[in-house]
Amino acid sequence: MIARPLRPSCPYAARTSSASTADPGGDAGRRFLAFVDAPEFPCVGSKAALAKGAIRPHAFGRLGDRANDAPLLDALAEFSGVVDGAPEDDRTVHSFVAVFDGPDDTDEQRFEALLWSQLQRLHDLDVRRGTPWAADVSRNPDDPHFSLSLAGHPFFVIGLHPGASRIARRFSSPALVFNSHRQFEQLRADGRYQKMQAATRARDRALQGSINPNLADFGAAAETRQYSGRKAEPDWTCPFRVRSPK
Repeated sequence: MIARPLRPSCPYAARTSSASTADPGGDAGRRFLAFVDAPEFPCVGSKAALAKGAIRPHAFGRLGDRANDAPLLDALAEFSGVVDGAPEDDRTVHSFVAVFDGPDDTDEQRFEALLWSQLQRLHDLDVRRGTPWAADVSRNPDDPHFSLSLAGHPFFVIGLHPGASRIARRFSSPALVFNSHRQFEQLRADGRYQKMQAATRARDRALQGSINPNLADFGAAAETRQYSGRKAEPDWTCPFRVRSPK
């Protein structure tokens, strides 16, 4: 059974964000910002980014459409430059969000397949462009120190879609949030990460009655198990394959 998506009648989608953004991504972007701005949304890091106008939503065609690949990778490369070029004392947490125009009827298995297909195509295009893997993370998807490298930058990916079993992942359209692994490392170094993580998990427990069973600290388990939001089986293996530039 597909869980009901959060529609405008739900508090997640009903409010209009008070924060501004340089590229709202049209109606899709505004809907995503309203989703994060809702009082019930648990991620305090996302709310902090929203307050500073640091969530950058971009609208794309249907998830699975190959026409998205080059524009999405180009936009991620531009976003990576913003993150890597920020001053050392800049404590702003930035997020890149790709919101797709469907499909809206995905169950968790299908969304997971579409997510990894999209990420694989982005990586393959990155390789064809001659971009090396980010040197500060592992290339092995089953390694606890893996993060997805695109445009030379390491990312942690969060998938959302209408059929998600986790309420915090249940958005009205398929979406992929790309968070910088380097920003996470900065948050850990200055002590903010642990506080934000604890607050987010407490809010998620209040929202759903439990925290996401796939959650793990970086280095404790492969982060790829968390990308789609589906509860992965103990023997689940990541379908992503890392190529080497020729």
